[in-house]
Amino acid sequence: MSVSNVTDIAEVKARNQALIEEVLEVYPVKTAKKRAKHLSVHEEGNSDCGVKSNIKSVPGVMTIRGCAYAGSKGVVWGPIKDMIHISHGPVGCGQYSWAARRNYYIGTTGIDTFVTMQFTSDFQEKDIVFGGDKKLAQVIDEIQTLFPLNKGISVQSECPIGLIGDDIEAVSKAKSKEYDGKTIVPVRCEGFRGVSQSLGHHIANDAIRDWVFDKMGDKPAPFEPTPYDVAIIGDYNIGGDAWSSRILLEEMGLRVVAQWSGDGTIAELEATPRAKLNVLHCYRSMNYISRHMEEKYGIPWVEYNFFGPSKIAESLRRIASFFDDKIKEGAEAVIAKYQPLMDAVIARYKPRLEGKKVMLYVGGLRPRHVIGAYEDLGMEVVGTGYEFGHNDDYQRTAQHYVKDGTLIYDDVTGYEFEKFVEKIQPDLVGSGIKEKYVFQKMGVPFRQMHSWDYSGPYHGYDGFAIFARDMDMAINAPVWKLAPPPWKKPEDDAYLLAAE
Repeated sequence: MSVSNVTDIAEVKARNQALIEEVLEVYPVKTAKKRAKHLSVHEEGNSDCGVKSNIKSVPGVMTIRGCAYAGSKGVVWGPIKDMIHISHGPVGCGQYSWAARRNYYIGTTGIDTFVTMQFTSDFQEKDIVFGGDKKLAQVIDEIQTLFPLNKGISVQSECPIGLIGDDIEAVSKAKSKEYDGKTIVPVRCEGFRGVSQSLGHHIANDAIRDWVFDKMGDKPAPFEPTPYDVAIIGDYNIGGDAWSSRILLEEMGLRVVAQWSGDGTIAELEATPRAKLNVLHCYRSMNYISRHMEEKYGIPWVEYNFFGPSKIAESLRRIASFFDDKIKEGAEAVIAKYQPLMDAVIARYKPRLEGKKVMLYVGGLRPRHVIGAYEDLGMEVVGTGYEFGHNDDYQRTAQHYVKDGTLIYDDVTGYEFEKFVEKIQPDLVGSGIKEKYVFQKMGVPFRQMHSWDYSGPYHGYDGFAIFARDMDMAINAPVWKLAPPPWKKPEDDAYLLAAE
């Protein structure tokens, strides 16, 4: 009997623990010992889900992580729309990052916005031998000639840059001075740094601190402040998520003075230290700069979760608690306004989704944040884990999201994840593009939960309606009758033969 057919919590725990032991048996002893620390069955009351995290992957076991360059260029800096981000190094990394995420933005591409364009210094062998400083300077000159309306430049260093010792800081300073103080930011995000893209987030945050905030000096405030100024931090506007979040904050009476980095500008980054509150969505990628602003500028920050009506209402009230009664009343009015819409969405989709089991494996915060949205639809998350989570991510997961007996896996390997899905037999897997076609070919419904499978937004009340529709479309699509997973017998063999 599969785990999916077991309802008693004690039996689920025993089955999941046996499954962990089964997958570890295929590894050499040393590898099994290392991987065992990353796999666990959640025990109620365990504050960290019982797993180790943010540790170097075991070579050869095919995990799904990215590198520090991906964390900086692909996540934090890349969506800042009016800056040009140079991938400094060989073309391969730049090509990998080109338009890899759906960071929606408003503007004219190639004129005043550059998110979906790729700029690379295209290192060759001679650049490795003789260095790339002169080439970088030439690239910046060419950018200024071809795209004079850009508001700034970042230099995203790839692995060879750190190995050969290019002085990207000196080039950036010299060119900034040459171009009348233009913001040019060197980012030491070589891919070999750290154990995953997570360090790239941290490095990018530090670059904002050192090359944006610390260079502001006594610049006058770009706007007349109000008591209700907030900044959206760590929302990358995948499919329009930041826009759907901003709508709610403004409806409750707040003024969003910056959103970054999705659809964000360098001016918004500079304006953020004048906000009254930073509302943080992606804790993993932006908690560092939020903590810095709290320490240096005295700006409090609060996490929020706009996936599903339960978490949206909870988050709106938490944000409102930092302000006066006007904002608190505004939050309640927003919740009341959208509740009928949510009731209608749930009434439509919950009967089709209730009781369905989901397994998640994503980066950032989604392995915990989306759990509430699934539960609003009557679904159950039976397994979850992070690609590059830290201990505090698992603490938040354990304390606020997962249920007793949930299977937890950190930096899961390709083999482990496939085996877990095969044995637990979920109705849906939510993970990334690298896993999408593996599980669909197994006959398992799948949603790409890094960029919403070209749909979205999923944040906010409007986003929840799209989320519910997409989950129903994935699970209940007629195609699965033609391509059942190996553990399911076709209901009608004659129908399958006719379909051929």
